[in-house]
Amino acid sequence: MIKSYFKIALRNLQRQKVLAFINIFGLSVGIACFSLLLLFIANEFSFDKFHKNAANIYRPYVLDNTLNGEPGESNTDFSALKITMAEAMKQDLPDVQEFVRVQLPWGENLVRSEKNTERVSLTFADKSLFSVFTFPLKYGNASTALHDMNDIVLTETRAKELFGSDDVVDKTVEIQIGTTFQPFRVSAVAKDIPANSTIRFDVLGNFLYAKANSGRFTIGNNWHPTVWQTYVQLRPGSKLPDDKQQLARFLMSLNPNYSADLKNARLTWRKNERPFIFKLQPLLSIHTDSWFHGWSFTDYEVIDPKTIWILLAIAGGILLIACINFTTLAIGRSAGRSKEVGVRKVIGAGKRQVIYQFLTEALVLSIVSAIFGLLLAKILLPWFDQLSGRDLHFSLTLYPQMILALIGLVLIVGLLAGSYPALVLSNFKPVEVLRNKTRVGGSNLFTRSLVTFQFALSIMLIVATTVILQQTKYLINKNPGFNKENVVAIDASQVDPNIVFPLFKQAVLNYPNIVGVTSAEAGLGAGNELLGYSDPGGSGISAAINGVDPDYIKVLGMRLLAGRNFEPITATDTVKRIIINETMMRALGWTTQNAIGRTIKNFQGGTAHVIGVVKNFNYRPLSEGIKNQLFETTSDKGYIHFYVRINAGNPATALSIMQKAWNSAAPGVPMKYSFLDEDVNNYYNSEQRWSGIVGWAGGISIFLACLGLLGLAILAGINRIKEVGIRKVLGASVLNITSLLLKDFLKLILISFVIASPLAWYFMNRWLQDYATRINISWTVFLFAGSFSIAIALVTIGFQAIKVAISNPVKSLRTE
Repeated sequence: MIKSYFKIALRNLQRQKVLAFINIFGLSVGIACFSLLLLFIANEFSFDKFHKNAANIYRPYVLDNTLNGEPGESNTDFSALKITMAEAMKQDLPDVQEFVRVQLPWGENLVRSEKNTERVSLTFADKSLFSVFTFPLKYGNASTALHDMNDIVLTETRAKELFGSDDVVDKTVEIQIGTTFQPFRVSAVAKDIPANSTIRFDVLGNFLYAKANSGRFTIGNNWHPTVWQTYVQLRPGSKLPDDKQQLARFLMSLNPNYSADLKNARLTWRKNERPFIFKLQPLLSIHTDSWFHGWSFTDYEVIDPKTIWILLAIAGGILLIACINFTTLAIGRSAGRSKEVGVRKVIGAGKRQVIYQFLTEALVLSIVSAIFGLLLAKILLPWFDQLSGRDLHFSLTLYPQMILALIGLVLIVGLLAGSYPALVLSNFKPVEVLRNKTRVGGSNLFTRSLVTFQFALSIMLIVATTVILQQTKYLINKNPGFNKENVVAIDASQVDPNIVFPLFKQAVLNYPNIVGVTSAEAGLGAGNELLGYSDPGGSGISAAINGVDPDYIKVLGMRLLAGRNFEPITATDTVKRIIINETMMRALGWTTQNAIGRTIKNFQGGTAHVIGVVKNFNYRPLSEGIKNQLFETTSDKGYIHFYVRINAGNPATALSIMQKAWNSAAPGVPMKYSFLDEDVNNYYNSEQRWSGIVGWAGGISIFLACLGLLGLAILAGINRIKEVGIRKVLGASVLNITSLLLKDFLKLILISFVIASPLAWYFMNRWLQDYATRINISWTVFLFAGSFSIAIALVTIGFQAIKVAISNPVKSLRTE
């Protein structure tokens, strides 16, 4: 019997090749899109799960209630104990089994091997890293890796780049630490770090070396920040993360006088709360804890959980549209088979057999569609990787749940798609069928609701795509308060800027292609904006501090609202001069008329004199509000971030001039540069990826919705073929009949638009609230979405309507 079902199913598919192809192709596209988005979502939720002890690993941090509740890592040696926080936790908290301290890389270090010299990111960690975390070694032993102070571990890719081979245990490299190169021995080679890992490294040194040689990391007056993270492994089943009292007692034990010290500093905090709260952040939550903004923590590609759930909703929406399309086309294909069902019933087929037949056909189509969909997803995966900024792989080992989800999907889609026509056709009475008194409704509430729902989802995705694109373009094109165009940023962290900057500046300013040169302690753009943070005068008003060259404001095109710019100062100058931004001026209760000449006492051990007020600018992404900031200048002749403004046009000549000047001022050190506009635009990479994914999803949803509309048009054409014949005999023109058929479908699109518009506005308005700088949603967005949907629908159903309108009435009426 089952064999018979399959034979009949294949015969019907062969008779309706075009409709069968559309049906299979539409569902294949839907399954491919769903699979890619599901793979992306599974990857985001899989971060750090490959570690054997992942469920018991936590990162301690301190929630600072004196600075607007921003989390920050206490990573310094506590003066009372002379030990690090990790050592204190191991000593005082019984649930802490092991700890790992990690010094994050800041900038890059030069490394020399026997073959070449490269820039690398240098990380330091305790040797316990390989017992707490699961980082397999390709060569070497975990028990001896990082055993000695000068031991390092390379990843296999980095080892091949440095030596041409990854079997390099016991070989030696030299790494620039401060101003000199130090020898290090390769004690192990690790397999490349998975892309879904919070902790990453290329070159890993011993944390004890970094701690013992902290003074060596200074180059001239260039302080390389030493940012530490701590990870602790708790005993299984530990309740310590939820034990607020024990954690509070531990923090108090580190410095019993800290409350009094804070009060003496005039700091305030929320009532009924502690000024500092000690917490443990689960390793498995780090990737999705988008609220966490630790001081210079390098948490790779952190994603907001809302984004993941929105993507899951989009994936489900696309799949639902594909399933609706599949069901609608299945109804359309079965609409002409009522006589077949009548004949089968006359010769003895029961209702159950008819149902099984249609369900079998739907399952066959569903299985074939799933196979083609997975193949299509595999083909599109490299493109999707580029779109999403991830390195994804279809792997049953990594994501075993996906195969179960797809099997369930195939069964559910097949059953749902085949159930409606099976139940409807199996209820036909043979006598009425054979006398042409029955038909499958093409304009009933069910099929019309399906198409309306499809287009409502599609219109919402079109609106979302348009709004996201407009917001991203707005962020990229909006002036951040300085002129980011035609500026080359040079990383001078591996040289002494006091020596290199004057030589470099003097050399390049001799050329007309160079407009100006300046330098700053902290950079601009993603990954460069680490600023000192201070509470000037204990007033409770905090400010980000940046040391800058006197030409900084002029070269970067900032605007002074009041006062004057810096002048070069000498080491003998005792007066501290600062320039503040508008936000800080208002926070202090001043105006541009009375701010100049004001003083801030107890500023970095002295009194600061305000000499200028600079117009607000964004040193952080525009999605954040502008905070208090001030500039200072010192007797240094340069800082580690060089900025060179060049003439507009082809930058090749200017870059050649800079390269020559750099080689002369810093021989043997490669010049590392970028363009400032690109550095700033990197803040919005996630928005650009997000808009790309949503835009891609919107296009696919429209395509699938149109396939569903085509199926409904075919169904309507079959049911109204005799009506059309009669109208033509009575004198109706092709235009009249085409308009008649199109009218019903346009009503569905308009209803979809009315449903989708307020929902799309609500959700996108909520999304925009996360941006301090944002667009207003214009009515033209909805006009575009509606017009685009109608145009696509007209093209889709217009051909089918014309085909029905020009059909020969004799053929449609000769059976009457």
